[in-house]
Amino acid sequence: MHIIAGRFKGFLIPAALKGTRPTTDRTKEAIFSHLESEGLLSGARVLDLFAGTGALGFEALSRGAQSLVAVESSGRVAGLLSRSAAGLRHHPAWDSAMDIRVSRNRAERFVRPLSSGHEDAGLSEACFDLVFMDPPYDLSTADCQSIMTGLTGRGMVDDRGMVVLERSTRTPPPTAPEGWAIDQARTYGETAVYYLRPADYPRKFGG
Repeated sequence: MHIIAGRFKGFLIPAALKGTRPTTDRTKEAIFSHLESEGLLSGARVLDLFAGTGALGFEALSRGAQSLVAVESSGRVAGLLSRSAAGLRHHPAWDSAMDIRVSRNRAERFVRPLSSGHEDAGLSEACFDLVFMDPPYDLSTADCQSIMTGLTGRGMVDDRGMVVLERSTRTPPPTAPEGWAIDQARTYGETAVYYLRPADYPRKFGG
């Protein structure tokens, strides 16, 4: 698997481990085409929940994002993420103003308030411009919505930001958290992608 465009184009991302389900290149290209058309990548602070191989977060960095927090519960997969992050830091196109952090944590725990002494407390108190959620398809829609409610309820997403949720086309569509709306929904083969924004975004910021 490779980064498909941007400053790190061609960078090799280690193959997926058993139990991970990387986003296909077709779906990834469609997602990033949409994000670029919305002007959401340049200088963005990105959160990649259920990061897996890191394909979405690393692609965002390659296409102009400034920082990435990648959250992954599996220790082995988080180790691969950290090695990929180290490789990017040594890439000729790396900018010293960029930042990558890997958090070995469960997504549902990451979005809950943490004690000030917890090692992830600073990361989970951040505000992000763009959040990717690509959970296992067997995670229930109710659990997905609970995580999104944690994100938006704590103000972890900027009021000009976006949450990108990937689900199986066979699972029920999500309901947006209070104060948010599904801005667009697209289907790519077996994958449904939902783009969520604050409900008042078009009115306040002109669409």
